[in-house]
Amino acid sequence: MRKPEVLLTGLGIPESPRWHDGRLWFCNWIDRQVVAVSLDGKPEVASVTGDRSMGYSIDWLPDGSLLITGGQLRRQEPDGSLVVLDDHPCNEIVVDGRGHVYVNGADFDFAGGGAPTPGYIKLVTPDGEIRQVAGDIEFPNGMAITPDGETLIISESFAGRLTAFDIDADGGLRNRRVFAAGLGPDGICLDAEGAVWVSTGGFSFVRVADGGEVLDRVELPEDRAPFALMLGGPDRRTLFIMTAEWRNADSITDNLARLNNGPRTGEILTLPVTVPGVGRP
Repeated sequence: MRKPEVLLTGLGIPESPRWHDGRLWFCNWIDRQVVAVSLDGKPEVASVTGDRSMGYSIDWLPDGSLLITGGQLRRQEPDGSLVVLDDHPCNEIVVDGRGHVYVNGADFDFAGGGAPTPGYIKLVTPDGEIRQVAGDIEFPNGMAITPDGETLIISESFAGRLTAFDIDADGGLRNRRVFAAGLGPDGICLDAEGAVWVSTGGFSFVRVADGGEVLDRVELPEDRAPFALMLGGPDRRTLFIMTAEWRNADSITDNLARLNNGPRTGEILTLPVTVPGVGRP
């Protein structure tokens, strides 16, 4: 059995990994940081969000500007200050090559154990227009866009599936369909053969093809949940796995309280793969 290697430890909940400018960038939830780490394991705090301890993500505009979600959608300026682009909470983010910004969310208190409500995907266009382009998403999570810019795939965590949409020229989404089911998807990434690396909802993650065929599976210890995955490295053949301690017997609220108040159990693991990453993020 292949065993991932540890790149970095002592984190809160590492989330939203992105390979950018030769380093892995990620959100260090709880400590409210955006961190960049090199392949030798040396981290650098790139931004302090000042946001709530849960639920923020990052991506970049084509001009290189960093975007951060959370309680608001914000853009980081060259001096490090943050400018608000949308004053509404949002979760995950992905930006296509034309500068279309997709953010998602669901209007209920996930961390506090609130009753779920349907989620959505919103589009922020390059000229600043904001509109909803998809609804009835069962807890929207990680998103990826194919390298041709024509398909968006989103994790519907509470439905246990990946859902795909065609992307119109104006950024709208249509032709909703199931990409793969029977999963526990969170943060996802796409490879050059059109397969997606995704979590199973337990302590493993898989590489799954369009239609649901599982092509590969990797098991983690039975207290280590994979929250998000990213293909990076110089040839994008390194799979980065964001993990932290998680107890399935405990409620979401209790797990989050322990992670907020207890030892920093978050880790980033690495695993070499054959098929390189493509698309966005």
